[in-house]
Amino acid sequence: MIVTFLLLLLSSLVPGPALALPPRPPVRCGDGGAGCVLSNAYGAWSSDRADCPVSAVAYPASEQDVVAAVARASANSARVKVVSGFAHTIPKLACPGGGGGGNGTLLISTARLAGVEVDAAGRTVTADAGAPLRAVIDAAEARELSLTAAPYWDGVSIAGLVSTGSHGSSWWGRGGAVHDYVVGLRLVVPAGEADGWARVLELQKGDDLFPAALVSLGLLGVVSKITLSLEPRFKRSITYDYRDDSTFQDDFAAHAARHEFADIAWYPSQHTAVYRVDDRAPLNASGDGGNDFIGFQSTSIVVSAGIRALETSLERSKNVRGKCTMAAAEIAAKRLVGNGLKNNALLFSGYPVVGFQGKMQTSGSCSRSPAADLLSACAWDPRFHGLFFYESTAFFSPARFRDFILDVKRLRDLAGPDKLCGVDVYNGILVRFVRASAAYLGQHEDSVVVDFNYYRASNPATPRLSQDVWEEVEQLAFVKHGARPHWAKNRMVAFAGVQGKYPRWGAFARAKRQLDPRGLFDSLWSDEVVGGVELSKGDGCALDGRCVCSEDRHCSPSQGYYCRPGLVFTEARVCRDLVSQDL
Repeated sequence: MIVTFLLLLLSSLVPGPALALPPRPPVRCGDGGAGCVLSNAYGAWSSDRADCPVSAVAYPASEQDVVAAVARASANSARVKVVSGFAHTIPKLACPGGGGGGNGTLLISTARLAGVEVDAAGRTVTADAGAPLRAVIDAAEARELSLTAAPYWDGVSIAGLVSTGSHGSSWWGRGGAVHDYVVGLRLVVPAGEADGWARVLELQKGDDLFPAALVSLGLLGVVSKITLSLEPRFKRSITYDYRDDSTFQDDFAAHAARHEFADIAWYPSQHTAVYRVDDRAPLNASGDGGNDFIGFQSTSIVVSAGIRALETSLERSKNVRGKCTMAAAEIAAKRLVGNGLKNNALLFSGYPVVGFQGKMQTSGSCSRSPAADLLSACAWDPRFHGLFFYESTAFFSPARFRDFILDVKRLRDLAGPDKLCGVDVYNGILVRFVRASAAYLGQHEDSVVVDFNYYRASNPATPRLSQDVWEEVEQLAFVKHGARPHWAKNRMVAFAGVQGKYPRWGAFARAKRQLDPRGLFDSLWSDEVVGGVELSKGDGCALDGRCVCSEDRHCSPSQGYYCRPGLVFTEARVCRDLVSQDL
């Protein structure tokens, strides 16, 4: 496994090129604009792996253009959806297909809506829907102001991240969710003929419809502008503290209470928890560091393809120990380079790393290259057969989260720690913290957020190594402990019964009936997510997370995988390898 370490070390230690091949646009059309299709940044949705065909695509450059596009769809009773220039959402929420009106479907891209204006006196920033998060942060910092919360990945649009409930990590102040810093937004919604078929709503905090519009999933209309509150520019100081995980279940809440931007990366197979000690620092504190997380740096196409080929080889040979060696190498490489933190523009030289908020809160350098280096790209770019993975994200009540940790530890004891190496090859189980929100589809209580990535086979009919373990972890979270799914992530099984988990769903549904009574912003794809109804079960449906197995055929008996009860959560139903037992 020395090859594993060398590949990971190379990708971690060699500074990425200044330029890289930019991600492909999510909307691609044939000659003359015909035959358009929508895909996400990973090249595969969670509901299926097929591109989304659309009848027409609009690229508005102003709010007036948005109004015209919505009016056209409204007049024709056509289904309409919105996508940004990034499209990192994993469920197929942006696809307008599936039962639209007789005049086809319309996709509205916000890629050309990118204006940003800072009101320094009022400490706010107003951004067009498609403005990149990085542009919003940089504009604020240039006026000596900071955006308090941001997701860890900055390759997203401001309206996209707000509409899907994206977040950073904090239980302090208004918390880690970006939508809780929104003070106003403008929403273009369908209307009747007398009103020109579309109208603009200007909503502010305190308005009746404001809590519905914050996290709207694109179901109410088209967000055209968003205004967020800012605060005076500040610095942060970050240290990663590596500890044994024996007390993790008892001290996560104290860690979040003690440090404003705390998180914890748990590597269960390695019995290791990495505590992010992350707090504000005085403006005169020495340091001009930055956060360039190694997973989000531009990566040599050869390196990312090599890592994927190695992991695929380990999967096919059912080499669990090889996966664990790969996981240990990943953690060692991250520890050596501070997980991408840099004390200056180039290097990590030790903790703490101190820098301005705009450089420390989020990263994503591979997504914003001004020109092309044909040898490097984002590691998951589907054009180059690099990393390809699932991402599961669950919001827990803090009281239930402790029991979830203990259950995962019991599963580790019963199945063996080697069976949990699959997530440790990536980022382990990332634990973050989000405050209760007024948004109807936000979190109704202070919550602990769990995020983990793991191998996704190129063929949906191919079982994964330790498939049963990760299905049980998923069902422990969403079924036994009642966790709520992140709207922009997860396999489809995570959304079962979702309306009952968001207690203000009824209020959101009433707002939707008021703003879009004809359901022009609905589709079969978004109905699968917000309806929380399990898809019809077919052969092999559990392998790609489209169902929970109830019969052996939902797994893959021909490859030795049968539907069996979980080890810790015996009500779970998982696809277990009964031939090799993943030896």
